[in-house]
Amino acid sequence: MTSLRKEHSVASKNSNRLQKRLNEYNHSMNEYLFQYCQKIVVLSADQKSVLLCKRKWEADYDGVFSFIGGKMETTDDGIIAWLKREKDEEVGENFKVKIFPTLSYNTFFRKKDGNAMILPHYLALHVEWGIVLSEEYSEYAWVEIEKLADLEPKIPNIPQVIDQLLNQNILESDFIII
Repeated sequence: MTSLRKEHSVASKNSNRLQKRLNEYNHSMNEYLFQYCQKIVVLSADQKSVLLCKRKWEADYDGVFSFIGGKMETTDDGIIAWLKREKDEEVGENFKVKIFPTLSYNTFFRKKDGNAMILPHYLALHVEWGIVLSEEYSEYAWVEIEKLADLEPKIPNIPQVIDQLLNQNILESDFIII
């Protein structure tokens, strides 16, 4: 009987130590957590215009033109499934694009609430029309890349992101239709 009490006491101490370490770990992880929120940079087939949608009900960029995209969900089976789900949710299943899924241009953003975000931007080329805008947006526009400087309000890094993606060596055969 005595050895069982000792074992219970040791197990209880180990459990308390483990709980303390888990609490420390969770506290330290909260300092480093971030959201991973992909953006799809949809260019017209001739690569002269970009699709931008005006956000609504968004804490940081309400009423501002941005790329489509959103956060990865636990149900997404991978990057391509994630990109397709976000595209379908935000501009409709009938809006088809060819996406280049193996290259992204990543940016960092700190939200007004202090949360950090990593934003990978994926290049896509428009294939078929059929935009059905989700309730997250109030309008969309195909904006000529050369006239982006005149468009307001927009997320400030849009021209830089497009420049970075267009300056990559990408073959047409590397794209996947989603």
